[in-house]
Amino acid sequence: MRRLGRIALQASILLAASLTTFGSAAEPSVVASINPVHSLVAGVMQGIGQPRLLVAAGQSPHTYSLRPSEAQALENADLVVWVGPSLEPFLERPVANIARPSASFRLMHVDGLRLLRIREGGTWEGHAHDEANALADEHEHAHEHRHDGEEREHDGHAVQGVPDQEVDPHLWLDPDNALVLVDAIAARLAEVDPANADAYRRNAAEMRQRIRKTEAEAQRIVAPVADIPFVVFHDAYQYFERHYRLNAAGSITLSPDQRAGARRLIEIRAKMAELGARCVFREPQFAPDLVATVIEGTDTRVGELDPLGIAHEPGPEAYPEMLLDLARNLSACLQGES
Repeated sequence: MRRLGRIALQASILLAASLTTFGSAAEPSVVASINPVHSLVAGVMQGIGQPRLLVAAGQSPHTYSLRPSEAQALENADLVVWVGPSLEPFLERPVANIARPSASFRLMHVDGLRLLRIREGGTWEGHAHDEANALADEHEHAHEHRHDGEEREHDGHAVQGVPDQEVDPHLWLDPDNALVLVDAIAARLAEVDPANADAYRRNAAEMRQRIRKTEAEAQRIVAPVADIPFVVFHDAYQYFERHYRLNAAGSITLSPDQRAGARRLIEIRAKMAELGARCVFREPQFAPDLVATVIEGTDTRVGELDPLGIAHEPGPEAYPEMLLDLARNLSACLQGES
C-alpha cells in the first residue's frame, strides 16, 4: 500500500512538473497591425507562435475601424506591434487604454531607422534636394558604401526631434529599415518571452538574410526603369523611391482619406505632361476613379502598386513577396508590359 502511495506521489510530482514546463513554454500573444509588419513578426516567431493580423486584405489602416473582438485581443496581448498613429489612427486610443501600456511596441520609435518627413504638395522632382530629400540622400550614400554581409549601423532617427505626425509612416518600404525592425522585434519578443530568446535571434538572422536577398533582386528589376517618371495614387512610396533611386513625379493625393480637388488634379496632369510620366499607379484598397480622371485623354498607362502586400498570404514570406511585387509591377508598367 505504501509502495502504491509512493508511486502516486511521484506521478503527481511529474505531472506538476510537466504542467509547469508546458505553461512556461506557452507562446506569447502578439498582435500586429498590417500585413508587412505582421510578416516581419511572423518571421521572427516562426516555430514558436503565430501573431494575429488586424488589418486584413482589402482594408486600409488609414480608414480601418476596430471590431470588439480585436479590441479584446489588444487587451489580452503580450505585445502589440504597430507603426504609429499617423498610419493606424484606429489604434491610438485603444493602445493608450490597454491594461498593460508596456505591451505597445511602436515601430516608428525604434532606434536606427532612416525616417523621412512627409512631403508637402502634389508634385516633386525626382532626386530633388529639399530638406526631406537631403535626409534621404544620407541614407542612399550610406547604402552605397555598405557591402553584402555588413552589419547596418544604427545611426538614430534621420528626423530626430520631429513630431510623429510629420514623419512619413510607410517606413517598412525601405528594406534597410526592415532589417532594423527585425532585430528590434526579436529583442522585444525576447523580453516578453525569455525562454525563446535564442530562437527569436536565430529567426531574425534568417529573416534578415531573406530580406537582403529580396532587396538585391528588386534592385536588379527596377534598375532599367529607375529614371522613368511616374505618378502614384497616394504618397506612400517615398522610402521605396529613395532606396532604389526612382523618379517619382508626384501623387494624386497625399493621404487616401483626403479627396483630391480639381486644382490638385490639374497640377498633377501638368506635371505628368511636363515630365513625360509614363505611368500612374493605383492601389487595390481604393477605387480607381481618381486615377481614371487623371489619365483621361492621355496615353499614360495605369499600373498597380500595393504597399501592404494584400495579395499575399499573411506570414513570413509576405514582406519579401510584397517588395518583389512592387519592383515587378513598377517595371512592367514603365516598360509598357502591363
